[in-house]
Amino acid sequence: MKRKWGLSAAALLLTAAVILPGCANKEQAPKEALKSAAIKATTLKSYEMKSKLVINNLAIDAPANSESDGSTAQVLSMLKNADITIDGVYQADPMQTEMTMVLNLKGDMTMSFTIPMVITKEKVYFKIPSIPFLPLPETVVGKFVELDLKELAEQGGTEWNPGALDTQKMQKLSNEVLNTLMGEYDDTTYFKNIKPKDAALPEGVEADQVVQFNVTNDNVKEALTILVNNALPKIIDIVSKPEYKDVLKIDDADMAKFKEELKSSDARAEFDKDLADLGKYLTINKFNLNTAINKDDFPVYQDLLMDIKVNDPDKGENVSLSLTASNQYSKINEKQTFTIGIPQGDDVITMDELQQEFGSIGSSY
Repeated sequence: MKRKWGLSAAALLLTAAVILPGCANKEQAPKEALKSAAIKATTLKSYEMKSKLVINNLAIDAPANSESDGSTAQVLSMLKNADITIDGVYQADPMQTEMTMVLNLKGDMTMSFTIPMVITKEKVYFKIPSIPFLPLPETVVGKFVELDLKELAEQGGTEWNPGALDTQKMQKLSNEVLNTLMGEYDDTTYFKNIKPKDAALPEGVEADQVVQFNVTNDNVKEALTILVNNALPKIIDIVSKPEYKDVLKIDDADMAKFKEELKSSDARAEFDKDLADLGKYLTINKFNLNTAINKDDFPVYQDLLMDIKVNDPDKGENVSLSLTASNQYSKINEKQTFTIGIPQGDDVITMDELQQEFGSIGSSY
């Protein structure tokens, strides 16, 4: 069951991840609009961003004697209707990003906490929040923890890889993957234009074109087959290119082995069996991904609606998941204002200092 769930979830999430950066304009054919405008997305130098994820439903329907115990039910209760919002500002040169994440948990143990973060080329800072029911030392609450990425790499016995934060190279990589993936899917089956007035865009979002990518129960088997047989081998070739080595740190031998395994008769037989049984354990009630594009060919808003059910006939368990997610971009390629700035002075503690504070708390008991 885990393998089957992984197959369906990975395919859906990969599809969402690579299509999200797409953009277009001037009522082109939907797929061609996304492909041509993905090139424009590589010119993003700065922007403001607002993101939101809402778990509308998360439930497990299982027999009374199943492994799903009371603690699982409590966790599900907290996550149902939970939402995460992220407000952020990004600039490429000099590389600086700041984000404020707010997590709201619902259910019997309602709580909310905020985590500001700052990212530069070599360091990451996150502010320690006050979390209900979690006794954090008062001396660290409200402080920014500084993570030196170079030091962490050296401590972990790996080489410091500044290329991992090369956002322009990552944009180029995403563009190649996006074009390759979309090129394998039929325009009329998976893509369509939606009139902006019918796309439920937030106030203030002005779009000339809205493109929807859609997966249903009727085409999910075909979509997975295209992904595994046609798109995935080509995507492997892309991520194996020498120019992306410093970004992804992928071992050539591992990629070659994975590609061979993908072609093996055993892997093909297993995939074909899972695909034949797909209807027994996966139901897609809705999977729509919309991309709204402004007059300058930039994506200004994206939203995802996913409503699925995963079944395990052997155990009699059904998992239902419904969520919505959105990204909104503004002030594209304009001069940005950073309200947090780069933390310094008494507001900053190192990871070693944080561990010492927790150690002193533990020794007092």
